[in-house]
Amino acid sequence: MKKLYFFLSLLSFGLLVGQRTEAICPLCTVAVGAGVGFSRWIGIDDIISGIWIGGLIVSMIMWLLDYLDQKKLNFYLRNLTIVLAFYLLTLLPLFYTNIIGHPLNKIWGIDRILFGIVIGTITFLLGALAYKLSKKKNNGKPYFPYQKVVFPVSFLAVISLITYYLLKW
Repeated sequence: MKKLYFFLSLLSFGLLVGQRTEAICPLCTVAVGAGVGFSRWIGIDDIISGIWIGGLIVSMIMWLLDYLDQKKLNFYLRNLTIVLAFYLLTLLPLFYTNIIGHPLNKIWGIDRILFGIVIGTITFLLGALAYKLSKKKNNGKPYFPYQKVVFPVSFLAVISLITYYLLKW
């Protein structure tokens, strides 16, 4: 119960001090982050945790790139530098704390969390692309409120459920 209170208080603090920006959206980032924390906390398979970690990384990258565009901050190889920085800043601590890289935590010879991160990265990008395409199809307007959040997060949720059932099978 202490873990739950701690988690909710951190989440509340983040919502109170967060600033408005227009990337994939802060609410989406919080939703993905909550998914990562919750899945690890209740002991869900590392592939599924990796899916949400991958989604969180992409969300934060998109968020930062949009912020930099709004501020008109540009530099040589900006996008590549930011993408590499986010992935390295996520993966290196996981590696050095032995969360990834354990020889018995693999599927098809690939670390389970890394495998999930790749799936989550692709899935989140597909969800964001689906949102943009549906918005374009509707004269630049979303079909319903929070569609920008619902698409990527629901893509992650669906791929997580599919992965869960494939792992059980």
